[in-house]
Amino acid sequence: MIKKKNKMLKTIQGLCLVLSTLIFATNLMAADKTLLNTDKKLEELIAQHWDYSLKESPLSATSEGITKYNHLLDRVSKVDNDRRLAEEKKLLGQLVKIDPEQLSASNRINHQLFKWVIEGSIEAYQLNLSRIPLNTFYSFFLQVLSMSNGLPMNTTKDYNDYIARINEIPRYFNENIANMREGIHSNFTLPKIVVEGILPTVQAQIYDKPTDSSIYKPFLKMSTRISDKEQEQLRESAKKAISQSAIPAFREFAEFFGGDYLQAATVTLGAEQMSNGKAYYAHQIKKYTTLPNITAKEIHQTGLSEVKRIRAEMLEIIKETKFDGSFEEFTQFLRTDPQFYAKTPKDLLKEASYIAKRIDYIMPEFFKTLPRTPYGVVAVPKEIAPNYTTASYNSALVGGTRGGAYWLNTYQLDQRPLYELTALTLHESVPGHHHQSAISSELKNVPKFRLGLYFSAYGEGWGLYSEKLGVEMGLYDTPYDNFGRLSYEMWRACRLVIDTGIHAMKWDRQQGIDFLSSNTSLSSANVRAEVDRYISWPGQALSYKLGELHIWKLRQKAEKSLGEQFDLREFHDVLLSNGALPLAMVEAEIDRYITLNKK
Repeated sequence: MIKKKNKMLKTIQGLCLVLSTLIFATNLMAADKTLLNTDKKLEELIAQHWDYSLKESPLSATSEGITKYNHLLDRVSKVDNDRRLAEEKKLLGQLVKIDPEQLSASNRINHQLFKWVIEGSIEAYQLNLSRIPLNTFYSFFLQVLSMSNGLPMNTTKDYNDYIARINEIPRYFNENIANMREGIHSNFTLPKIVVEGILPTVQAQIYDKPTDSSIYKPFLKMSTRISDKEQEQLRESAKKAISQSAIPAFREFAEFFGGDYLQAATVTLGAEQMSNGKAYYAHQIKKYTTLPNITAKEIHQTGLSEVKRIRAEMLEIIKETKFDGSFEEFTQFLRTDPQFYAKTPKDLLKEASYIAKRIDYIMPEFFKTLPRTPYGVVAVPKEIAPNYTTASYNSALVGGTRGGAYWLNTYQLDQRPLYELTALTLHESVPGHHHQSAISSELKNVPKFRLGLYFSAYGEGWGLYSEKLGVEMGLYDTPYDNFGRLSYEMWRACRLVIDTGIHAMKWDRQQGIDFLSSNTSLSSANVRAEVDRYISWPGQALSYKLGELHIWKLRQKAEKSLGEQFDLREFHDVLLSNGALPLAMVEAEIDRYITLNKK
């Protein structure tokens, strides 16, 4: 009897085990199905928005290698912006209904990132930032002047699309002018000092001959796949479009910009002094630092602290050079001694190219993953160089005919010191912007919106981190080169002080110039151009130093946590392997890396 009971008990236990296994498996299948369904919902929403955004921004579509909108320019009228705001709000409503906990690990990142992007876009539309569609670094008219850069043009249709886009310029300019007029009426304009600096660049685009315009550049050397007769017809059509559409549009904008707009432009400089200025500057800080809760006051104090630290390091280098004089005398020596300056634009470009190739050679020692996209050292276009910054990076068009471009300003060579060139090249080419941007554009198995995504604190923080990484890479050959690096770091620390000083503390332009000039070896022309950039572009200058400090904090955390297990090449790969992210998401990825590798 006891044996039968035991046997029956075992049978029941076995059945229970089978039943519980079946229930577990069923629940697991249900969970997997929920996961798949939720993932699919998110992916469909992201794909839908991607297609929509390309249609809304033909220029962005072109940069992504999508050609079907190449005959159009963006529509930026108030009606279009209001319509996009309504669409973005609708999209956000759908997005927040998706529970991140029911998503796969990779889609949780996509969800968080997509939500950040959409919320930022909505906030920008609500603040009506299209009322100021330009600054000293970026503008809607510069988009037009550079719209052929790297654009594949091999067929008659390609050229006809480009000509059609030229004929879109008057409509595009008029919509921007209308937005700027709304800015006049609502006390939301650029300051006078900035307008006066940009105006000559606009006026310089008014040519007597259409062939003198950079817009005509694609027709100077055309595809051999097109017959000579067709080439001539296309050239004539292009000349007509530039003469009747582009040049009159620039003339009309120059008259407005140097007339009504200049007259209405503010004398005050600060963002917080504008209509709804505190909300505007808070938005700019959040957008460019990706640190939602940081205040202008905190940033200002961080800047002052960094300035003090870097100044001490600069004084040590002056001692190393055995220079007999004060800090001010040493920087004056650097600004004026001919040994530190190239004699021709070509010499400057050659020097930068040599440094870039030298870095290329040693990159594998510090990085496991290297991008396929090449890059080159290119002079800043002459028509914008006088009011343009020292250098910049322009990423390659998807499917385009050019690699990434490290733009170097060759205007006023006596203002482009060679002792800063190593730091500048590290920042703009490799391992800085080109390396980071190209890796991001080559990511696999991620939504397309992430490939060209850019967060300034991440990208510019990485660029500044790269400058200092150059010390470990052994690239600073002389104390002067190292002083140039520190001067660049000081420059970015000063930005924290000047940007917040101007936009939140009512500093005037001269205060900004004096602070930057007295703490760096930047030339006087660079100092003026930089301060005007901060005035015209609130918040962006904060991203460099705050981003760099965050990256170093994460590296030190990883080094301390992993000890001998820390691998610098792996750390760099983890930092870059997800493309551009807000700083909090970067930190989460580094924490995950530490957890997985800690023994």
